[in-house]
Amino acid sequence: MIAATKKIAGGLVATALVLCAAGCSGSESGRSPAPGAKKGAAAPELPGSVNRPIGDGSTAYTGPQPNVQKPQKLAPGEKPPQFVVFSWDGAGEDSQKLFSHFRQVGKKYNARMTYFLSGVYMLPEEKRSLYTAPQHSPGRSDIGFGDLQGIKDTAVQVRGAWLEGNEIGTHFNGHFCGPDGGVGTWSVEEWKSEVSQAKSFVKNWKTNSGLKDVEALPFDYDKELIGARTPCLEGQKNFMLAAKDMGFRYDSSGISKQIWPKKTDGLWDLPLQLVPMPGRAFDTLSMDYNYMVNQSGTTSQGDPSQHEYWGDQMRDGLLKAFDRVYEGNRAPLIIGNHFESWNGGTYMRAVEESIKTMCTQKEVRCVPFRELADWLDAQDPKALEWMRSLDVGEAPKDGWTKFLTAGPPAKPAAPATSAEVTQAGEPADEGADED
Repeated sequence: MIAATKKIAGGLVATALVLCAAGCSGSESGRSPAPGAKKGAAAPELPGSVNRPIGDGSTAYTGPQPNVQKPQKLAPGEKPPQFVVFSWDGAGEDSQKLFSHFRQVGKKYNARMTYFLSGVYMLPEEKRSLYTAPQHSPGRSDIGFGDLQGIKDTAVQVRGAWLEGNEIGTHFNGHFCGPDGGVGTWSVEEWKSEVSQAKSFVKNWKTNSGLKDVEALPFDYDKELIGARTPCLEGQKNFMLAAKDMGFRYDSSGISKQIWPKKTDGLWDLPLQLVPMPGRAFDTLSMDYNYMVNQSGTTSQGDPSQHEYWGDQMRDGLLKAFDRVYEGNRAPLIIGNHFESWNGGTYMRAVEESIKTMCTQKEVRCVPFRELADWLDAQDPKALEWMRSLDVGEAPKDGWTKFLTAGPPAKPAAPATSAEVTQAGEPADEGADED
């Protein structure tokens, strides 16, 4: 099922459409070289020690991102940590102030997240003609465009989020879904156009908006942008083919059960997951929108008397999903959300309570997709493939140490044919069949 809702506040028009289912040289910084450093050698770059504007100054290189954790390869037999990724589609700050609120929630409960920014949120309405979506006329967008206050507020939040160790991905631009020019019909080249335009609106928001006095986004977006989630979870195949050529490292547009991820076409496929729907005989997708559709249908204004129950249902479903990986196969838990007040904001409460419960547990890392991809890249591919053999909720029968040390059982050797024996230098059995 595909459905749509819209929010209009603070000048940002956001649509939630989902498939149901620091550094410089010593001379530059004024710091003395480290003891033993060669004369003229550059000092190591530190977060915040440089500020090199890029392009029109909408973005700037400010050194390596602070507040991130470097990946480490698991020691032989070491139990993997429990990763949880909270991600936000079409992230932007409006009058609800949910972006700024969840930044504070993240800091309180040690959760760093991924914010999928929609490029048109950084493009003012009066400059809408700068955007031409594939298969659409110039100036078209199913989620509208920004206004000056919305662009300014979003820039402030994006800047702060990145400095806190969160990731800025993309939710692209116009959010077109369905068969009539929707993203599911786009070619590889059309996806490349959409990505290039999304980058452009983020890299040139000062020129387009005239907001020259607002601080720059503190990163090089060409390097920062390594992942995305497509609108309505459509068009993943061609997007991933385009993304591979454009420096992306992961995609989160798929749907999967709760097992360890794999690479597809050279990118980490980090999908949303099927998780419990308490009180119902089915699983639903790990996203606020999908809980809403299963509760109040396509309307975001369901029976107010059910709001508290619906929020509890989503929270409890996510916690059940967490428990079955935390106590089971330790597969990363992927959760998607929107800055929306559907059904009285009940899903925002559910997400906040989930963050509070999950991210304070022992051996749990609530991280952005980038950090999860870094960790996956640092592991032994054979160990990851072995962990993929564990089904939903399945813990290693004899414990993690034995499971990861032993590895998969050896496959039985296929019986040799007479031709293979002959090639090995031994005579074939005179009575062997020839067929």
